Amino acid sequence: MSVDGIDVLVIGAGLAGLRCAGVLAAAGRDVHVWEAADAIGGRVRTDVVDGFRCDRGFQVLNPAYPELARAVDVEALRLQPFGAGVAVRRERGSTVWVHPLRVPGRVPAMLARGGLGPRDLLAAARWVAPALRPGALKTGGSDVTLRAALDGCGVRGELRRVIDRFLAGVLLDDSGATSNAFTLLLARMFVLGVPSLPAGGMAALPGQLAAGLAGRIALQRKAVELRRAGNGFVVGDGAGAVRARQVVIAADPAAAAGLAGLPEPAMHGVVTDWWATDVPPPGPAMLWVDGRPGSHGPVVNTAVISAAAPSYAPPGRHLIAASALMAPGGTAPEEQATRRHAAAILGADGTGWELLIRHEISHALPAQPPPLSVRRPVRLRDGLWVCGDHRDTASIQGALVSGRRAAEAVLAGAG
Repeated sequence: MSVDGIDVLVIGAGLAGLRCAGVLAAAGRDVHVWEAADAIGGRVRTDVVDGFRCDRGFQVLNPAYPELARAVDVEALRLQPFGAGVAVRRERGSTVWVHPLRVPGRVPAMLARGGLGPRDLLAAARWVAPALRPGALKTGGSDVTLRAALDGCGVRGELRRVIDRFLAGVLLDDSGATSNAFTLLLARMFVLGVPSLPAGGMAALPGQLAAGLAGRIALQRKAVELRRAGNGFVVGDGAGAVRARQVVIAADPAAAAGLAGLPEPAMHGVVTDWWATDVPPPGPAMLWVDGRPGSHGPVVNTAVISAAAPSYAPPGRHLIAASALMAPGGTAPEEQATRRHAAAILGADGTGWELLIRHEISHALPAQPPPLSVRRPVRLRDGLWVCGDHRDTASIQGALVSGRRAAEAVLAGAG
């Protein structure tokens, strides 16, 4: 089947594609979206298993992202925040590192418990200080790797272990090779906001972005052909084709590279296990990390999700998640290993946990090496555009910004 007369075709209904299509639709453009999968959201999806909400890849939403309030009704998401800080498993017991700006009164007690001293706080302050000038970070001029920056600021000991392991779960990289400038931009967001989960799961975010696109999104249409035809393009999915005056490639980085002839970015992978239990582990409703020296297991973070987000579990039951990094070849640690390590971090007995689902996502997040480049071009050539977190920053913020930038460029007729 061939359809003529479409103004703009957006390939991909992830966050960037939906944001782009939404801006174009609001401007009155004839925009349609093709999505290869059976649902919208791209890498932001939620599986409902026996009444539990299990986000693919264990994601959190930071309400401090500047683009979020421009793109959606944040209040309508009914965000459920984690505790302001991070819980740390130590060799003996556990401790909580509180958010110093949100609960300053608990900082003296935190310091009194040990693990952090004045020298540590000074080292952390030296590392974080450039985040006060985010504009300078975005230039990438003096950017180095995260590992080099932490070494240079003298961040060591338990502080270094906790920072390394917490950020490994955020960046999906435990090598220290990520851009320090990018990491500091994310750290700034953690200072300004507390990670949260929508009441309806992370799928509520793309769901809101798609709300104004009724009738414009076609699922299970994977673009496999893209060629110039006159003043526009022909895009085919093997079963049919459409002519469009302009095309925005908002597919995942690998698919975008294939369609547009772009270099494929390196990607980091993550595996997330979701367990149900009738007996909740003790401790605060926070993200937990292992602060013990040496390697105790593969988990980079774990949490009793339902303690922070009650809507994620049926009444009377509890939901636990743990994430671990996948090897570059896509190898994931065994579930027994992640269960053991997660239980040890939480100080619980995990033998009775019921595995609900395991998500192995080998292409979860683009790598962000130095120097940081936050505004890659969205124009490929006349009438052909590209957007996604691989064109901005590897984050929800980056995907939303990139989608808007592409739409604004289409409306302006320039890249």
